Amino acid sequence: MAIQNYKNHIRFYPPHHFVFYPVIMFLLAFAIRSAVMDELNRSLWIFMSIIVFVIGWLAFMLRQHYALVLQNRIVRLELRYRYFVITGTRFEPMENLLNDGQIFALRFAPDEELPLLVQKAVAEKLNGTAIKKSIVNWFPDHSRV
Repeated sequence: MAIQNYKNHIRFYPPHHFVFYPVIMFLLAFAIRSAVMDELNRSLWIFMSIIVFVIGWLAFMLRQHYALVLQNRIVRLELRYRYFVITGTRFEPMENLLNDGQIFALRFAPDEELPLLVQKAVAEKLNGTAIKKSIVNWFPDHSRV
C-alpha cells in the first residue's frame, strides 16, 4: 500500500464511482438527447430525464450521508481518545473551538505532532487544508469511507 499523504488521501469506491455513476450519466444524457430529438415522446423523455437525475442524486446523497455521519462520529471519538492518551487532558474543550473541517484534518497528524497542531489550529484559526499541509509526518487513515 502506498504511503498516504495530502496528495493521495482521497479514496474512491470503484463500483460506485466508475460503474454506477457513469451508467447514470449515460442514461441521463440518452434521455435528454431523446427529449430533444423525439418530438412525439418529448414529455416522456423529459420525465425519464428527471427520474434518472433524481435516482443518481439520491444515490449520491444517501451513500454519502450514511457513511459520513458514522465516519465523522468515529473520527471525533478517535481524536478524543488519542488526545487524552497523549496529553492526559480531555479534547472536548479544544473540540468546541474547532469546526468539523479542522477536526477531520487533525486525524492525519501523528501523535507527536497532534498537541502542537491542535494549539496552532485554535490560535491561528487554520482551515482543514492548512492543517493537512502543516503535517510533517502524515498519519495515514486507510479505513475511511
